[in-house]
Amino acid sequence: MKHVVVDPITRIEGHLRAEVQVDEATGKVTDAISSGTAWRGLELVMHGRDPRDAWAYIQRICGVCTTAHALCSVRAVEDALGIRIPKNANYIRNIMAATLTVQDHIVHFYHLHALDWVSPVEALAADPVKTAELQNTVVNTYKLPFRAPGTSVTEAFEHDFPAATPAYFAEIQGKVKAIVESGQLGIFSANWWDHPDYKLLPPEVHLMAVAHYLEMLDKQRELVTPHVIFGGKNPHPHYVVGGMPCSISLTDGNAPVNAARLAIVDRAINMGRTLVNNYYLPDLIAIGSIYVKAGRVDGGGLAGTRVLAYGAYPLENYSGTSNGDFFNNLLIRCNGVVENFKAGVANAKFTEINADDVQDPKCFTEAVGHSWYQYPDAKRDADIHPWDGVTDPKYTGPKEGTATEWKALNEQGKYSWLKTPKWRGQLCEVGPLARYIIIYTKAQKGLLGTPTWAEQMMLDQIQAVSSVLGLAPNVWLPTMVGRTAARALDCQLNAEINKFFFDKLIANIKTGDTEVVNNDHWNTDTWPQTCKGVGLYEAPRGGLSHWVQIKDDKVDNYQCVVPTTWNACPRDDKAGHGAYELAMMDTHVAIPDKPLEIVKVVRSFDPCMACATHMYNAKGEKISVVTTDPCSGTHVEPVEKRE
Repeated sequence: MKHVVVDPITRIEGHLRAEVQVDEATGKVTDAISSGTAWRGLELVMHGRDPRDAWAYIQRICGVCTTAHALCSVRAVEDALGIRIPKNANYIRNIMAATLTVQDHIVHFYHLHALDWVSPVEALAADPVKTAELQNTVVNTYKLPFRAPGTSVTEAFEHDFPAATPAYFAEIQGKVKAIVESGQLGIFSANWWDHPDYKLLPPEVHLMAVAHYLEMLDKQRELVTPHVIFGGKNPHPHYVVGGMPCSISLTDGNAPVNAARLAIVDRAINMGRTLVNNYYLPDLIAIGSIYVKAGRVDGGGLAGTRVLAYGAYPLENYSGTSNGDFFNNLLIRCNGVVENFKAGVANAKFTEINADDVQDPKCFTEAVGHSWYQYPDAKRDADIHPWDGVTDPKYTGPKEGTATEWKALNEQGKYSWLKTPKWRGQLCEVGPLARYIIIYTKAQKGLLGTPTWAEQMMLDQIQAVSSVLGLAPNVWLPTMVGRTAARALDCQLNAEINKFFFDKLIANIKTGDTEVVNNDHWNTDTWPQTCKGVGLYEAPRGGLSHWVQIKDDKVDNYQCVVPTTWNACPRDDKAGHGAYELAMMDTHVAIPDKPLEIVKVVRSFDPCMACATHMYNAKGEKISVVTTDPCSGTHVEPVEKRE
């Protein structure tokens, strides 16, 4: 048995360490540890703040999914204060959310996850002529032409289409060759390019994908233009409790939102649709089908056992979450939990999540048995509801090594700065994969009723991919490939949702309605002395919830239960392993000293450790930053040098 440490796992947002026990004879992972290695104490920073400012502070959790936390925060405060936002504000928030999802998924696949699948070194052996032929074949074979019904057509043609000429690919190959031969791999550094996984794909696939990697470095920047128009900037766009801070006028050329700027938003939305349809989905399905046909259907872990989602995209403005109005108003009704999906839909169980659940102290809880936190003596071993959550750090160090130089973490004790969220005492996986599993299961069991257009698109997407792979959804979805594919399908879905809500915004403005904010409860003299609320949101990485208690006009307690906390959490003595740990244990490792399969399956979740952890001490002061050796990225024992 070999003890393998990967610390840090690179090409993710934040600091993550993985430890696995690998049977060298079989390649089976017998045990795994997922450890968030930085403390998020932002909840302490929130204490005593004005609830109207909460979104601005809490979105600093992360520099990537900033708008996700801002949106969830204003939803939580509005739920507590009983605020219904205007129709335009709901549409704009949905546009910003869909924009984030499209850009986030594209960046994740091409710039964070793609190099687990394709290699610039392998691309050097490609024939540019054959690569050009392959590009046309891939687009024609794997393009999924799904569109939101009835959406406006505002472009004469799709402006962004993959180049498919030998000269183009020869030029890209020449640039990559110069980088490789220089020995300064730069963005392509720190990987095991001699790993056998890279031989699964033909050299031409490698060259095509590397070319798209480079193209998306430029294109992804334009996708977030709606954040700049509606939120003033990106990252960290502006919100306001009660709506949005962007006034609308179709006659005033100096208005923050006018006809010209709405046209810019529309252009960015159309670009997102084009990129996912012509680049992302064809690339993903082409690569994924090769892996599936090679028998690589592992890495599912918890996905086949239990997944959770809150529901996505309120169709119209609503009066609150705790009163159930949020759940009655969803475009994607994935609010629920599916258990035992891997055994087939007939054996799967669906349980709805509703307003009663968010207020049930036994439904949503967090435990700290293996986390570097402690609860008060009266609740020392309890699972605590987020409204009553406690963020009290208790660092105990590793099992082997020193406090700053770890050799092995203590799997029997505390080993992560992440808490362990639970649904009715059980651990769940969240994310795009969860959303697709839930909608598919509900439809197959007759629990969906008449699908919305978005839900029907999800079902059609699943059927299309199942036909390509020749496998039933319960076989390919709960795998590492399925998790990655679901993210691509979710990207296409959100690109269409973006256009759908943009058209609704334009139609509503044309009626003369330009209201974007409800100030009825802006003044604190309209607030109760104490109140509490919850904000729910299906972020790119999965179900996100913010929980706030307000007392005497100030934040009395604030807790975030983020997707990466659900997925990357440490094990629980009663409920077992979390999603990352089980996925690693469900993954075959060919070469223990080069565990590409481990980092690949972890990155399939699109980890955002910054959301799950944040570096402040109890006084709100920044802790010294831990840096890793700049000459190398992913490390196998010994653990990386720390400066």
